[in-house]
Amino acid sequence: MTVSRQSFTLRRNISSAAAAHVSGPGIYHELPVSPLPNVQPSPVAPPHSNTPRTDRFKDAEPFSHFLTDNFHRQHTYLRVSVTERCNLRCTYCMPAEGVPLSPPAHLLTTPEIVYLSELFVKEGVTKIRLTGGEPTVRKDILPLMHEIGNLRSKGLKELCLTTNGISLHRKLDAMAEAGLTGINLSLDTLDPYQFQIMTRRKGYDAVMKSLNRILDMNRLGAGIKLKLNTVIMRGVNEREIIPFVDMGKENEIEVRFIEYMPFDGNKWSRQKMLSYKEMLEVIRHKYPRISRLQEYGKNETSKTWQVPGFRGKIGFITSMTENFCGTCNRLRITSDGNLKVCLFGNNEVSLRDLLRKANHGEPIDWAAVEAMKQIEMDRRQSQAGSMGPLGYGERERELLEVIGMAVKRKKERHAGMEQLEHMKNRPMILIEAHQISIADKLPRPRAAIAIGCVRFSNPQPGSLIKKHALEKGDVLAVARVAAIMAVKNTANLIPLSHNCVAVEGCEVDLNLVGPAHQTQQTGPQFQTGLSKTGLRKADVDDWFREPLPPHGGIKIRVHVNSTGKTGVEMEALTGVVGAALTVVDMCKGVDQGLVVEGVKVVGKKGGRSGAWGVFGRGEDWKEEGEVRWDRRKIVVDLERKYHPIADEGDDRF
Repeated sequence: MTVSRQSFTLRRNISSAAAAHVSGPGIYHELPVSPLPNVQPSPVAPPHSNTPRTDRFKDAEPFSHFLTDNFHRQHTYLRVSVTERCNLRCTYCMPAEGVPLSPPAHLLTTPEIVYLSELFVKEGVTKIRLTGGEPTVRKDILPLMHEIGNLRSKGLKELCLTTNGISLHRKLDAMAEAGLTGINLSLDTLDPYQFQIMTRRKGYDAVMKSLNRILDMNRLGAGIKLKLNTVIMRGVNEREIIPFVDMGKENEIEVRFIEYMPFDGNKWSRQKMLSYKEMLEVIRHKYPRISRLQEYGKNETSKTWQVPGFRGKIGFITSMTENFCGTCNRLRITSDGNLKVCLFGNNEVSLRDLLRKANHGEPIDWAAVEAMKQIEMDRRQSQAGSMGPLGYGERERELLEVIGMAVKRKKERHAGMEQLEHMKNRPMILIEAHQISIADKLPRPRAAIAIGCVRFSNPQPGSLIKKHALEKGDVLAVARVAAIMAVKNTANLIPLSHNCVAVEGCEVDLNLVGPAHQTQQTGPQFQTGLSKTGLRKADVDDWFREPLPPHGGIKIRVHVNSTGKTGVEMEALTGVVGAALTVVDMCKGVDQGLVVEGVKVVGKKGGRSGAWGVFGRGEDWKEEGEVRWDRRKIVVDLERKYHPIADEGDDRF
């Protein structure tokens, strides 16, 4: 939606006029409508108005690959939580004891929210909704909305707000001026006393004041799309279904009844949940002529109905009984910067940590944003012929890759009601608000060693690898490269792994071992749980050299080094698995019985738990003058040093 400067002038006058009239006794109070100010929005001609419609489709750019999932759903709607705080304690949303709040440094700053919003809009997002917590309690909510409102020039069409309305009436004028196009107002009862029970706070009169203000502004032509969100719970507020429906008799308002959903701490039970069909039956009992309306668009979450003669509409959000996953176009960014692709999913990926990597892990303010832009401008100027848009450099590409990976992992549909009841998820207050935060950790040198092996089920793979005769090529060389790639891409493969790990060194060892004789010992059998000092470096060396019954195999060891705030065990494990799966892929044509086994961490150091496993005795893994293992080996330093070492390998094949 394009909004002209004159449109903003109109909105300012509308909101001021509405403010002067908000003194009535309730939403049914009819106010005299003053003439609109003598300022009209200038008509905006549609783009390409003289171009045939079919020709415009030919020129349209394809939708972003990063925001399209594996089921061809295009995500054009972004919900951004701007705070964890709320001035109510609704029973279905938050535990009675409240929720632990994140330290301020863990939450997204306004420049970070604007930066991410712009990135998503550039990729095709047309609607942004600000949520919480309660978004109006954020101190800089108005400047934030102005900044996001400015994204209309880049393709944003709707800027919406979900709010409980407690303090909305004090900020509504400025929000309208910033470009607010829609409000979802949460209200579960029209009884002031029941309101206090359900929210554990007072504030009903303030909510009604905000509601009346919106209605008055819309009578004057503000055009703010208003919806009431009402969670219906059996035995609590189901008797108020009809009073909520009656609100639409004289007012252009959509009341949306929401099925009660389970989240951590809200003590959900099936007995409390009133289904869509049950709610509809209650309405039909009084209004038998109620009829279903055609949905506005394919991505609508609400089933919309209307009573004949009513100005308002009725909607039903049926997440529990009739999900709308097939047309879902929503993504969520939590207040601590995690991307959440499904409301009911518990997989999240941190965009905050990746964004702050360029700022040494510190929160980004406007000065840092300008510095980052200047770096990007300098980079572009140094690249002759670069025609890409400003700001679409290495940082943006990395963010988009992570976003794209998360979107591609989105499931076709969320779990059913039986599974959701027992599934672990954030409290609702924090969803619109997990990866463990590492912001308070200190950077320090870290290392981890992981091992594993691929066991052959016949002698053919070993013989062919020894002779370099496998059709797909050099197994050991390709598997080493695969291990390195897996190490560097761990955050893209493991959903809750931190993506800010800067791997400084990666040593990948593979050893082709022969079969063991029946009377031959096969080295130490490692226990799954490692003690702090119970495993020696020599034990791992012995295991690495020992044969594998019955037909040999390939031993794998990956040693990863980093300096950072989090350990690198997952990187080492992912490297082992990447190498092992590559061996399987290259040898499966001659051995259908390949087995990957024994993948485990055998050493770790640098974290709060100290050194354990092979590092627990204080042994230096790479001692000066150490005798190198007698096999083909490669040492890879990710600072672009490459040292191949080769010998004749194992001669037992």
